[in-house]
Amino acid sequence: MSNQEPKVPSSAGGGCCQPAAAGGTDCCAPLACEPLPESGAEVLAPLFKAVADPMRLRLLSLIACHEGGESCVCDLTAAFDVTAPTISYHLRILREAGLISAERRGTWVYYRIEPAVMARMSAVLVPEPAALAGAVGVSMPAAAG
Repeated sequence: MSNQEPKVPSSAGGGCCQPAAAGGTDCCAPLACEPLPESGAEVLAPLFKAVADPMRLRLLSLIACHEGGESCVCDLTAAFDVTAPTISYHLRILREAGLISAERRGTWVYYRIEPAVMARMSAVLVPEPAALAGAVGVSMPAAAG
């Protein structure tokens, strides 16, 4: 077996793959470019698990889209037909995963997205250009319901 690094095309050469950062924990190469190392999977899995809930995914989107890049918990609570403790629970899951940060101002808590964490998650999901070409016309499955 060789000790050489695998050859990964650079984006300058037309490929989508960027080499993983040293140590493999700050960034992972896209899944379609090279196998995800165990350490990368252990870092990324809790992030994806945190957003694998429809309410948390909506909360993340509401925070990210809010004017100024942050949202008061009072704005978030109004968007759902659930109790405030339920919203707090889901915000805590997102905060503990590192996807959002919080700052108390008086009686309200303001939340903002952590861009570096979101970028890490996005970077690993970049598909190969050939896979994108083959997916033209493919739609998302309809929601059961």
